[in-house]
Parts: sequence; C-alpha cells; structure tokens
Amino acid sequence: MSNITLSSNTLGGQQYCPLLEAMRNHSINKDVKANLVVVCIHGLVSCLGILENALVLWVVGFRLQRRTVASVWVLNLAMSDFLATLTLPLFTIYLNSSHSWELGNMLCSAEASIFFLNMFVSAFLLAAISLDRCLLVTRPVWCQNHRSVPTAWKVCVLGWLWAAINVFPYFMFRKVTERLDGSKMCYHNFALYSSSQATLARDCKVRQAATAISKLLLAFLIPLVVIAGSYILFGLSLRNRRLRRNFTKMVTSVIAVFVICWAPYHVFCVMEVVAQYRPKSLFLVERALPLAATLAYLNPVLNPILYAFSCPNFCVRIRQSLGALFEGLVEEGGGGIMRGSGRGKTLRFRRGSTRDGSSGAAGSLNCPGSPRQLPDTKKSLFSDRCQHDNKDTGDARQEERNGMEHA
Repeated sequence: MSNITLSSNTLGGQQYCPLLEAMRNHSINKDVKANLVVVCIHGLVSCLGILENALVLWVVGFRLQRRTVASVWVLNLAMSDFLATLTLPLFTIYLNSSHSWELGNMLCSAEASIFFLNMFVSAFLLAAISLDRCLLVTRPVWCQNHRSVPTAWKVCVLGWLWAAINVFPYFMFRKVTERLDGSKMCYHNFALYSSSQATLARDCKVRQAATAISKLLLAFLIPLVVIAGSYILFGLSLRNRRLRRNFTKMVTSVIAVFVICWAPYHVFCVMEVVAQYRPKSLFLVERALPLAATLAYLNPVLNPILYAFSCPNFCVRIRQSLGALFEGLVEEGGGGIMRGSGRGKTLRFRRGSTRDGSSGAAGSLNCPGSPRQLPDTKKSLFSDRCQHDNKDTGDARQEERNGMEHA
C-alpha cells in the first residue's frame, strides 16, 4: 500500500475519481467462511428489523383510536426505519455475492438513497422528539397554545423534504463501478457530470469533502447536540431524585445507541476524505467503511425496541395486548416516549387526563388492577394500598401534571 498513487483515469469515455480508480485496482475480501458468518448475521438482522418496524407501523398507524403528537413522531420514525430495513436484504445479497453488486444501477441508487434518507430523517425526528419532550415540561403554556397534531405533521413533512434535498447528491453520483478483477462496486463516483479532465481532480475532492462534512454536521453532530441539550434541560427540571435516576437511564440509552450506530460511519467517511491526501489510509477505509455501514443499519432495528421499552409497565402491558403497549408509548399524558419519567415501580399510569381524550383504567406495578375489577368489599383496601404505595411520588406527579396535562 505504500506505493499507491491516486491519479484520475478515463476509460471508454467513463471518468473516475482518483480515489475510486485506486479502489478499482484493489481486490476484495475472499474469506468465504467469514463472509458466510456476516451474511447469516445480516440476514437475521434484516428479518428482525422488517418485522418489528412493520409491527410498529401497523399498531401506531392503524390500531390506535386517537392520534397524538407523540404518535405522529413515532409513526414517521417507523416509516423511515421500515424503508431502511427493506433495503437490508439487498445489502445481504451483495455480501453473499462475495462483495459484488449484481443488482444493477437502479437498485444501487435506490438502496443508497434510502440509506441516506433514513440517516437524515431519523436524526431529524430524534432531535424533534427530544426537543418536544423538553418543551412539554419547560414551556407548558407555549405547548398548550401551539403544540398540536397538525403542527407535528407539518414538522415531519418539513423533515422529509429537508432530508430529500440532502439525499439528492447521493442519488445522482451513486453508480455501479466494475473492478479490474471483475467484481462490481455500488459506490459514489464524483467524477460524473464533471466539466473537463483538467478540473476532474479538484471536483472530486470538493464533492467528496462537501458530502462527508454536510452529513457529519446535519445528520450527526447538530442532532446530537439538540438531543443531549434537550434531555439535560428536561432532567434538570425533574426535582425528584428517583425520577431523575430512572430518566437518566433511558436518556443514556437513547444517546448511546445513536452515537454507537452512527459515529463509526461518519468517522470513516471523514477518513475517506483524508485518504485523497494520504493514500496509505485507503486500505483501512475500504475494509472498515462497509462494517461501519452495517453498524449504522442497526439503528433502525434498535429504535423500535428502545422506544417500546421506554413505555412504563412494559412487561405488564405486552401481556395484555400490543395495542395497549403502543397506546402507552405514544399517549400524551401517560408514560410513553413523551413522558420521560422512566419506569418507576410505584409510578401510577394515567391515561384519562389528556387533551386527546384517551381513556383507560389507571394502573400501577404495585396495584394489581383497577378498583372496578374488584369486589365492593375490597375496593377500600385497594384504594388505601395504592395511596400508600404512591405517596412518595406525589411531588413527581404534581410536577408532571403542571407540564403534561397542557399537552
């Protein structure tokens, strides 16, 4: 690798960037056993991601009786994740074909475009969910006057349009390129639409750097700052120590999954830009970037699990019905993703006080059921027990009531 030189090339009227020309000259991984393990793992992840995101879409999109702001966020996030997981089988086929793309230019452009669309949309929506949750507690009066389901849909449409604009360059430059050993790459060729051979090297460097830096800022660093900042403000507003401890665990998992899944990908994209000036690093980028992309694909697979487990009384509710689980996930006044109070064991689950009008029996992990389900002689004992168990969370419920009931 020490003797690699990057120079532009033109073959049969097709221009290649210096970096892409160097990649064409390299052979790919031929370890059949290692590839088989990766293919099997990737196939299982593909099936899991498609099934769980389809389940979220079905429950949130068709089974919920009332639409809330939180359900709009989750529905759009699930749509983005579902589209991304649909392309996972294509990537699995690529891996099974000894890292050779045999599916043509159209599917190459479509697969890459959906991958980047999910990257921008999910980052936008995760930041919007975090900011919305923060405003519910820190600006309850403003939320009462301005926060609504139609407004949430407008924000989501804006996010999809913003993501589509950012994805357009990747769609234009993503093409199938054949290596010298006969295998094929589905990769961006920034030499396309170049004005002349004289400006080819400069155009490639500028376009490569612009795309790498833009997605690093717009799809990772800025959303990460918004997510972290919103959760910090939200956490500081929780004066109850038990609530703050439970909330911190959930927030840590949200930020950790986002960073772990996407940080390696963005790091190697920046290293790919550096490889134009330091060719020795190209060998590492070629091997590590596909693995980083596979790790990034785990984000749409983990999102449904992560947000489902943020619903309090998860185990109890999943035994009742999946519909009840996701109603708790997206309700405004209860304990779903818009609540942020964690999964306190004695925290009562309220569903009848929201503006959206969702109704249901109150419940608690320490209280076996609703008084309406017990004989008359036991109702008083039930009420006394619930009142005793939830006494230490009175301040927390009052704090939430000030912010959440305005939603």
